[in-house]
Amino acid sequence: ITWRQNLETWWQAYGHLTKERSLYDNGQFGFTHKRLRDAWKILARVAAGGHAFTFLDYGNPRTTSAIEGGINAQIRHLLRLHRGMPIEHRRRAVEWFLLLRALPLEHALAYANQPATTTTPRTDDPVEPILYDTGLSADEGLWHRTGWIGRH
Repeated sequence: ITWRQNLETWWQAYGHLTKERSLYDNGQFGFTHKRLRDAWKILARVAAGGHAFTFLDYGNPRTTSAIEGGINAQIRHLLRLHRGMPIEHRRRAVEWFLLLRALPLEHALAYANQPATTTTPRTDDPVEPILYDTGLSADEGLWHRTGWIGRH
């Protein structure tokens, strides 16, 4: 409420600047303080729509990006703390992380008591010959060369 009151006070004092026009060198009229006018329009639209400070009403994280303050940042933090785990254990840890946030704890514990399903282990071995790869090869000229160009 205080922020909206300050915004209105600013408009009363400086709102006339957003309406000023100037004649440019090309003979066209335009707003003198166009960037100020655009910024004011954005703030007024957000305030009128009730979109400012919604984290106070809904308890959301204080960020403009749901990815940064939301679930993905917490998953990255979990994986950073457990970076020594094998990849299958990391997948299971992320699965548990998501499960604990989707279900109440009692339901998650009931899920934990179920027998684990067997999955086929992933293999990164290709079945066919590799045509394109991310490995380095001396044929591509990536290694240190000695001698002068053109000299035998």
